[in-house]
Amino acid sequence: MANRLFIVSSGAGGTSYITPEAKKALEECEVVVSYSKYAKELKQLIEDKEIYTSGMTHEIERCNQAIEYAKQGKTTCIVSNGDANVYGMATLIVEIIDEKDLWDEIELISLPGVTSFLAAASRVGAPISQDFSIISLSDRLTDIKLIDKRIKAALDCDFILGIYNPKSKKRVQPYQNFLKALEDGYQDRIAIIASNVGREEKEKITITTAKDLIEQDINHEAVSMSTLIIICNSNTRLTKNGKVLTPRGYLNKYELSGELK
Repeated sequence: MANRLFIVSSGAGGTSYITPEAKKALEECEVVVSYSKYAKELKQLIEDKEIYTSGMTHEIERCNQAIEYAKQGKTTCIVSNGDANVYGMATLIVEIIDEKDLWDEIELISLPGVTSFLAAASRVGAPISQDFSIISLSDRLTDIKLIDKRIKAALDCDFILGIYNPKSKKRVQPYQNFLKALEDGYQDRIAIIASNVGREEKEKITITTAKDLIEQDINHEAVSMSTLIIICNSNTRLTKNGKVLTPRGYLNKYELSGELK
């Protein structure tokens, strides 16, 4: 099929986490469709391409434009930060193609990426080696009551909890509710605040506690839409050199030699 549309996951911020597969797609395509901010970060990789960009909240417009380019026979990449299936563009592209029944016209290829959740975890040690849950606090598309329910369930089940889109200047209530949920016996949990992961000049990662988040309340300057928060589980601890460790449980069953206890 000639009409190819790539959903390219560009990984966490910058270009450090983009995969060779994604780079190859960007090299081979004729048109790149992207959120303006991400296009700037990928400038060196796409400067010789036809580029279409738009701002925040114009996701449907970008997806429709990418589909139109592909229908015209132009090999097209639509860029999604992190992984396209983690609050990214994959779901909307698939939904629109399905609604318009374009499966016979477009070959859709989705390429995975390294999310900020995984990238931040790699920076601080080994915090997510047990079961985890990832929840977005954005109530733009999800009812706030459902977000609150999911937060409570994840904490009750002792999941390691990744929080995306914690708060913006105008949207603070879901974050306030999240902090209130932490007050219910989770204050001592290790918390990781990671902002602008992968963007070398701006990246900042802090290891702290849920108690600190609660005390800072909504005025916490380190928390914004560019921030990922990880709340660790009840088994997580700090190593001798200050790294974060959530043991998988090997040393409960095995000696350091590898022999069963």
